Amino acid sequence: MQIAYTCAPGRGDTDMILFQLAQRVMQAGLTPCGTVQINTDQAEGGRCDMDVQVLPRGPVIRISQSLGKSARGCRLNPSALEKTVALTEAELRGRADLLIVNKFGKHEAEGRGFRATIGEAMALGIPVLVGLNQLNRAAFFDYAGDLGHELPPQLDCLVDWALQHASKERSSCLSRENAMSAA
Repeated sequence: MQIAYTCAPGRGDTDMILFQLAQRVMQAGLTPCGTVQINTDQAEGGRCDMDVQVLPRGPVIRISQSLGKSARGCRLNPSALEKTVALTEAELRGRADLLIVNKFGKHEAEGRGFRATIGEAMALGIPVLVGLNQLNRAAFFDYAGDLGHELPPQLDCLVDWALQHASKERSSCLSRENAMSAA
């Protein structure tokens, strides 16, 4: 099974490319599940608000919390993240062709967040694509081992990978279903 990751160099670039990927694969007829992050700049010039859209057409949920301008700690709202995980798991058990996770982050590195969802997708034969940053790279490879495959942060490459792997999985599942119904 495939688990791939991508990492764009600029702040917020991985978020943008994964959002565009989700749109393109849906236009191609695939059903992705997971999350894509949408960052919104604050008018006061503070750090952006972080929202995620639950795929394919789920709600947009704010996963950041305002800690004030002087705050330096993690702004992630753990309960909002876990809500997105639960919604994603429900979609995964439906007709998902691909799992997209906006970031293999601190929570996943610590064994929480989307970590179990990623494992479930792989067990179901659903290809997985995660956004990755340098801070959590070692934890990702501790988790994925040699299954992790790097993809360049180029939209066309990501779309090609998603279409190739999702269509393989879908066609092999359809072949199994047809064989079972013929028996």
